[in-house]
Order: sequence, then structure tokens, then C-alpha cells
Amino acid sequence: MIDQAIRQLVDYGLRTGLVGKDDEIYTVNRLLELLEIEEYEDQPAPSAKLEDILKALLDYAVETGVMKEDGIVYRDLFDTKIMSMLVPRPSEVIAAFEARYQNSPEEATEYFYKLSQDTDYIRRYRIKKDQKWVAPTKYGDLDITINLSKPEKDPKAIAAAKTAKQSGYPKCLLCMENEGYAGRVNHPARQNHRIIPVVINGSRWGFQYSPYVYYNEHCIVFNSQHIPMKIEHDTFCKLFDFVKQFPHYFVGSNADLPIVGGSILSHDHFQGGHYEFAMARAGVERSFTVKGFEDVEAGIVNWPMSVIRICAADSDRLIALADVILNAWRVYTDESVFIYAETDGEPHNTITPIARKRGDKFELDLVLRNNITTQEHPLGVYHPHAKLHHIKKENIGLIEVMGLAVLPARLKDEMEKLAEAILSGADIRKDELLEKHADWVDEFRPKYPEITRDTVMDILHKEIGDVFMQVLEDAGVYKRDEEGQAAFGRFVASLNK
Repeated sequence: MIDQAIRQLVDYGLRTGLVGKDDEIYTVNRLLELLEIEEYEDQPAPSAKLEDILKALLDYAVETGVMKEDGIVYRDLFDTKIMSMLVPRPSEVIAAFEARYQNSPEEATEYFYKLSQDTDYIRRYRIKKDQKWVAPTKYGDLDITINLSKPEKDPKAIAAAKTAKQSGYPKCLLCMENEGYAGRVNHPARQNHRIIPVVINGSRWGFQYSPYVYYNEHCIVFNSQHIPMKIEHDTFCKLFDFVKQFPHYFVGSNADLPIVGGSILSHDHFQGGHYEFAMARAGVERSFTVKGFEDVEAGIVNWPMSVIRICAADSDRLIALADVILNAWRVYTDESVFIYAETDGEPHNTITPIARKRGDKFELDLVLRNNITTQEHPLGVYHPHAKLHHIKKENIGLIEVMGLAVLPARLKDEMEKLAEAILSGADIRKDELLEKHADWVDEFRPKYPEITRDTVMDILHKEIGDVFMQVLEDAGVYKRDEEGQAAFGRFVASLNK
């Protein structure tokens, strides 16, 4: 059976273009060497899914002792090594990308995105497990996902990671040095990972896709140097330089402060992709003009968070106005609505910027952020409040800001059990797993006189969407009431002083 699995993997490589006809025997021999096989009989084999092929190869490696340990972490390390036998060298990938870029940026990114999936760097069969739906709200259709593509580590690997020697190489998951890296129990293997070099605003950066693609062509653009994220003038320049090179993509940056920033603040990077989020579809509800920038369209977006959108044909004008807005916001305080630029010397105000090209014009969304904490809200005043933590407790980063909820995997089982409890009339408060959802169920239950097995999950999906909408409203520095919007207007007016 191992001969068949090897044949199937090579056929997969031929089918996807990872392996050329002239590389066929060479690839077989590399796989035989990796699996420590000395005898091989090549014969036709039925086509199979990549997941099934890799499972057969991994099972063989475990049974024969080629893999010293078993478990999801060790299997991921070894199947990445298996796939590396089929992946072109970085120089070949770069050359293929650049040749296609001469035809169009879209052709180049389509090639690279397909390659990233075919090489199993993006594990298609895991991404398919993610639960996704659209939740209609007063701000438009929000995207909801329950992330199931990141496998749980087994106890053996967790224990090994604790005792493993700590390495500073690569410094983080976004460093260039990840390309081709074998990985370890506390760092994923990346032998099947490729990076496209790009020059952004005169500096060397890398372009890759996220292995956990939350939306179409979810890419990461990162500095070749391991330096911290910072929102400044050059950030706006870099965003538009990237958009000019890849005009079919949006690109944005997480904020540069804890709580309101992303998960990796230690490495300067952006996220982008070929996708239109709900925030991009949301319209401007109040237009305004900034003195000296009469040629730039500006307005407040109809969105649960506090967003200023500026638009012009000349990106340099947007960069100049973005500087004005960022510098004004960094030092802006309005005690009447609990906005403080700093307390005890600690800065709180920053911006999440998102750039895109729309027709002949460039567009820049500037989301105002503040990371102040209090005793009542120790995780952040402008962060999901405690009553919503049963659904979403994690930081609100760039992807959530734009209207895509990335919810924890625990919710899959919890919602299934909650649905059964609602249908059976069980006392949710007496269930240790579900008790945290009880107040929420009591709130929405009266809206639905009759809940059936056919409707219960649709209702839970809708209500989760409403919770995410409230999460975004909590994260908004200016609330969507009369007082909050009047205060937002005061900040906008201050730009003309």
C-alpha cells in the first residue's frame, strides 16, 4: 500500500503542476529516501484526496518508526516535510510569479494562491471545516466564522513544547527565515512555504498568504526586518504603494497598541486580500471637509465602530490628510465621552488604517481606536464587554474591525448542545458548559414564540451575528447614540482648527 500512496502523491504533483514530467522519477526517489524505503514497485494507482494520501504515508512512517512520535503536532511536522518534496525552490516560484505579473497582477496572485493551497501550506481540507455564515444587521451583512482549522495540540506535544529548548530562530511566525524551516514542537514546519519579495516604499518586504485564510486570498505583507508595528506617515505610504502594485487587493494594518492591535505587534506587517468586507460596502452617512483638503472627499461611515473615510484620485493627498487626522487623534481628549489620549504617560489613541482602490480613486478608511482600561473593564473600555465574552472575548483586530467575526472553536460544540437544551427545555443554568450562555438565551428567547429543530440553528446564527454587532459597537470609541455622534462631530470639527 505504501507504493500506491507514493504513486498517488506523485500523480497529485503532476496533476497540480507541482511536479513536471521530467521530475517524476526524481520525486519518487526523494520520497523513498524520506520514508527510508529501499524497495519500490511503480504501478498505476487510483486517484485519491491529498488528505487521504498523506494519512497513508504518515501511518506508514509511524508504524515503521520513521516518525519517532505520533500525534497531530508531529504529523503536521512530518507531512509538511513530505510535501516539501514536491514544492519548487523559492527562485522558481518567484520567477513564475514575476512572469505572470507582467501579464497582470491578478494572474500572478491567482497562481501564487493556488500554489499555496496545492502545496498544502494552506490546508484546504481543514479550512473547509470552518463554519461560516452571513448575519444581516442594521449595518449590513456581517461575516461570521467559527475557526475550526487550527487543530488542538495533543497533551504529549504540549508537554514536549514546555521542555523544548527555546530558540530565537526564526524570531516570530512572520520572519523571512520561516521559508523552508523544518519547524519544531513549538513552531510550525514551513518547508512548503514560499514568499514573494516585494519592494514597498523603498524597503524590502515579503508577500505570502495566511495558512488560515479567513477570506478569499487572505494575504500577509511583512517587513523583511523584525521590527515592531507602528502607525505613522510611512504606514500610509506603504499601504498605497502596495495597492498600486496590486490594485485588486485591499490592504490594512492592525493598530499599534496592545488590546486594540493584532496578535503580533512585534513584527511590522499588513493583511490584505481579494475580498470586499461589510465595512467597505457601508456608505458615508455624514460628509465633511477639512480646510486645505477641499479636493478630498471625507465623511463618517455608517458603521458600529468609529470610521473616517477619505477618498481622492491622488493618493498623496490622502496620505497628507491621514497624517493630519492621525496626529490630531493621537493627542485628542474628550472627557465627556471618556476619551483620553493618555493617562500616567501611557498613550491610548491610535488608528487602524485600510486602503483600497475603487475605480479611478483611492480610498482610505481610518478607524479610531483607544485602549484605555478601567476596573470595570480591565480588558479595555473599547473592547467586547463582559456580557459578550460568552461569544467573543478576544481582541478586535483588523479583520473583525472590517466586519468578519473570527470566533473560537469551542462555540461549535456549545451551540450544538445549546440547541438541544433549548429544544428539550432543559435548565441551561445547571449545565456547567452552557451556563455562561443563559442570560443571552433569556434575552432572545421571547422573540421566538416557536423554536423547532428546523429553525433553532438559524436562530442561534442570527443571534450570534447580533452579538458580534454589539462587540463592534463596544469597540467603537464614539457610540452610535446622539451623545456619541455629537462628540464624533466635535473631533471632526477640531481638524479645521
